[in-house]
Formats: sequence, structure tokens, C-alpha cells
Amino acid sequence: MSYLEKLLEGAEVEWKKLGEVALIGTGSHDTQDANANGDYIFYARGVSPLRLNTYDFDETAIITAGDGVGVGKVFHWAVGKYALHQRAYRIVPNKKGIYPRYVYHYIVANFYSYIEKTSVSSSVTSMRKPMFLNFPIPIPCPDNPQKSLEIQQEIARVLDTFTELTAELTAELTAELTARKTQYNYYREQLLSFEEGAVEWKTLERLSENMDSMRKPVTSGLREAGNIPYYGASGIVDYVKDFIFDGDFLLISEDGANLIARNTPVAFSISGKSWVNNHAHVLKFNTYADRRFVEYYLNSIDLTPYISGAAQPKLNQKNLNSIKIPNPLPKEKARIVSILDKFDTLTTSISEGLPKEIELRKKQYAYYRDQLLDFNKLKIDNEKR
Repeated sequence: MSYLEKLLEGAEVEWKKLGEVALIGTGSHDTQDANANGDYIFYARGVSPLRLNTYDFDETAIITAGDGVGVGKVFHWAVGKYALHQRAYRIVPNKKGIYPRYVYHYIVANFYSYIEKTSVSSSVTSMRKPMFLNFPIPIPCPDNPQKSLEIQQEIARVLDTFTELTAELTAELTAELTARKTQYNYYREQLLSFEEGAVEWKTLERLSENMDSMRKPVTSGLREAGNIPYYGASGIVDYVKDFIFDGDFLLISEDGANLIARNTPVAFSISGKSWVNNHAHVLKFNTYADRRFVEYYLNSIDLTPYISGAAQPKLNQKNLNSIKIPNPLPKEKARIVSILDKFDTLTTSISEGLPKEIELRKKQYAYYRDQLLDFNKLKIDNEKR
């Protein structure tokens, strides 16, 4: 018997529309009204709240954006005075026997899957009030308001405890990961810095073979689906049936804003069968150490002097070939790569080290949350009996 079944003790569950148990509305402000030094939280269209000089509401409410980043996924818990964007929604449970924090947890766990099923478009880009009004909320023990409230409070208490523990563990792991990255960046800078005359420097075209002439872009409508990765400027963008490369290569972004922003590595290694479009340069090296050394070095330096174009940054082949790379002796190069590989695994690999642990914590919380709020499964199980 699940914990949810124990709480209900065989009692009925009534499904109500969110509009029946909560007040739902929007704000009146625009993002341009934001003031970094404002006294009140301003819930706008983004993931992070802003500040405002005035407030619209003084209440406990569930807040979400009507469009923009995180629509349908990111919900805020507002308590006290706050301001609200004209395209953000406030949900205020206002019926007796309804516990707001319980409603919050249920919405967070189920709302996005609900709008994915009910939205007329394949991807939800904006929200409309009817989506909120018609969202179904399970109310346990509808004939016994006091018992119903107690169950809702217990569910909220357990989930709040899980949320707090998960947040603490994630914060600890994130702090450790940040420390590891700082340590990694320090050692990377030390390992890839060479005194004048200590090593030979060569242009990239002398260290590698450029395979750009083999690239072949294919529009999405003409790609035949398969299991071969199709690479673009920043990584895999699709999977196709055929391949044009087979082996170990270094891809380097040829264009795109990431050349300046550097949110993801501009150089990344690939192995096996692959297809590469014309947004990434393809370089081949004689050894693993040669390829990885260049990858680490390019990701550590400022490439701005080699980039052309303001509106659309571009690293053309001529400029790429002219980049000078330090070229230590093979044994020293292999040693440096070995050290950096270990740090890279600890800090960036999602399948190893701390990032995996953080992801597992989040999945563990999501699993227990879904189990505790799975009224639909409970309904199906009861019908089978």
C-alpha cells in the first residue's frame, strides 16, 4: 500500500477544476517598469523575479509566467506584497478546505504535462486563462472538510521536507562542483601556459588536417531519421540514417553567438560515425593527445581576434588555420591531457562525478513527489478492483 493510499484510508477523491477552488488573474505591469533597487518582488515573464517600486497584491499566491522562459514549468510561491507582469498569472486558492501549499505542489508536478496534452500546438509557447481554469485538482475526502485539509497538509508537509532536503543536498553538491571547476580552471590555465621559448608554437593548419570540404548540410525536412548523430556548431542537432565521417575528429564552431558568449565549448571531440553540417569545422589529428590538447587550448583562450561579423559572429577557415597553438613534446602533451581529462570527467560529464549525483537527487525527488501525488493511478487501481 502506498503512502497516499494510507493517508486516504479508502476515502473518495473528487476532481475539481482549478477555477472552482482558486482565483486566477494577471498583473498590470510591463518589464520596462522594473527597478533594480525596488522594494518589492516583481514576478515577470522570466525564471528569476525582478524588483519594482510598488506592489499590486498582498497575499499568498502561486505565480507563473504566461509566456517566455519556463512557461508552464516554473512556478513561484509568493507570500506578502508583490507586483505582477501583465502576462504573468497569479493563482490564489480561496475556498474553505483547500490548502494552498498542496495546490502548489500538485500544479508544479502536473501542470506542464496537462498543457502539453490540451494545447492545440505541439509546443506550448504561451498560456491562456482557460488552461488554468480547467486544470483538474484532486480533492481528497470531499465529504469531510477537516479530514481533507489534514490530508492536504500532510502531503504538503512531506513534499516541503523533500524539497528542503533536496535543495540542501543539491546546494552542497553544487558548491563542491563549483569548487572543482575553479580548481580545474586554475590547473588548466597553469598547464596550458608556457614561458616564452619553452615550447614550439605552430598554426592550427600545421597541426591538423582540415576536413571541411567533406561537410554536407541537410535541411531538417530532407533528413532521413536514424541513429547517426548530425552535428552543428554546438553539438548534436539531430539523428540521421547515413554518415559522412567515421573516426575521431575535433569540431569547432564556425558561426553563431556562442563564439562570443561561450555558454558551451566551441571545440568538442566526436567519435564514430557522424554527419556534420557547415556550421562546424572538422579537424583530424594524428593522435588522441594532439586532438584533446588543441580542444582544451581552444576552449581556454579568447577567440575574439579571429572572429569576424558583428550581427553573426563567424570563425572562418582562414582565421581558424592561423590560430597559434603551443606544441610541447609528445610525452608532456600526453601528461597534460591525462590530467585535464580527469578534471573534465569530474566537472562536466553527466555520466560521471558530481553532475550525475546532482541529477540523481533531482530525479529521486521527482519520483517520490509523483508517487505521493499520483491520484490518477489510484483512480485506475480502484476502478480495476
